[in-house]
Amino acid sequence: MSTGLRITQQELDPLGALSARVLVASGAVIATLLAVALTIVHRDELRSVPAAALGVVLVAIAGGIAVIGTSPTRGVFTTERLGLVVVIAVGGAIAEYVSTAGEDRYLYDDYGSAVVGLLILVLAPFCSWRALALAGVLSAAVLSILVIGGTSITAPFGPLPATILVRVAVVLAMAAAAAAYSASLAADVLRWQREANRAALGRAVDEASGRPHPAARRPSPVAVLSDEVLPFLAGVMTSDRISVDDADRARDLADALRRAVREGLEATWLDDLASALAADEGVAIVVADEASDARSFTEDQRSAVAALLLWLASGGRTAALRVGLRRDEGADRHASPPSVRRAARRFALDDAARSLGHVVFDATPGPHPPTRRELRRFASLARAFGMAARTAVTGENVRVELRYVIE
Repeated sequence: MSTGLRITQQELDPLGALSARVLVASGAVIATLLAVALTIVHRDELRSVPAAALGVVLVAIAGGIAVIGTSPTRGVFTTERLGLVVVIAVGGAIAEYVSTAGEDRYLYDDYGSAVVGLLILVLAPFCSWRALALAGVLSAAVLSILVIGGTSITAPFGPLPATILVRVAVVLAMAAAAAAYSASLAADVLRWQREANRAALGRAVDEASGRPHPAARRPSPVAVLSDEVLPFLAGVMTSDRISVDDADRARDLADALRRAVREGLEATWLDDLASALAADEGVAIVVADEASDARSFTEDQRSAVAALLLWLASGGRTAALRVGLRRDEGADRHASPPSVRRAARRFALDDAARSLGHVVFDATPGPHPPTRRELRRFASLARAFGMAARTAVTGENVRVELRYVIE
């Protein structure tokens, strides 16, 4: 599984995750009913009725927290919420163990592993695969300790390792299934988004290079020649002498022609995309890329930057937009954010030769400004591409900073 897949279905596909809340509610109800039913089944083994009741109540509370925590009004379902659900569910398993301590004759009628694994499974659309796998392993470790401590089981199934395996097999299997679902779905959605972003970027660049944008385009050397230089040369050739004003005018035109040629040579795909969007969306877009760092972007980085620029410039989200690119030579390892350090390890870059690039979007909000949740979603996508991301939204400014390793 790729280290980039640390994002969830909820972040990539919010509508799909919203529909998955039905699954969470069903899982919570099933877990509670299972705890009640199996408690009744092994009622002859109970030594503490209050402990048995507490176990059922804790399972119900864990299911309730899962349902409430996945509500759209609660924002993104965090790893901390998953940990809370698992801890309370494991607490229910511990209470069940206490209720039958010394009298538990069979393992098949114990609900601890089943309810913990079930709650982890139904939360798969809301958690990263790493969080789900870690929750499953830690839960299995706690349940194994209960088996080791329960040495007074009347009819053990066999050696202690086999008994532990039987106890934790359910939770490990369900956690593995949840992790596999989360990782595979994130990979599929990211692959689709990359292809869509590349296609959109290609169309925008093709349109920018194939049609004129008089309000936003850079001065062309041909335009400078045809509009100003050639008429001036024709006038000078037909005059009897060259005046001081003619000399000054010639110097100004030479500077303009030189500047137009230099800007044309230094222009990147990002300049072309900004010009096309400025003409199509009516948004003032300025690109500041003195070192032409946009040329060195990987396909993933280019897709992420293009998608964010296209999204910010459309739909009335911004009225004016500035995109600034800069680099930090020889950036310190410990000063780099974790996602950038992971990217550096992936590209096997030497610390001494490594540079960090920054892409900063500063926007003036338009009639329909972006929300913090929408920006966090883009930040999650950028992190999946090995770029660190920070966002800030105020009433007067929208700022997104992407940081990446320059190969």
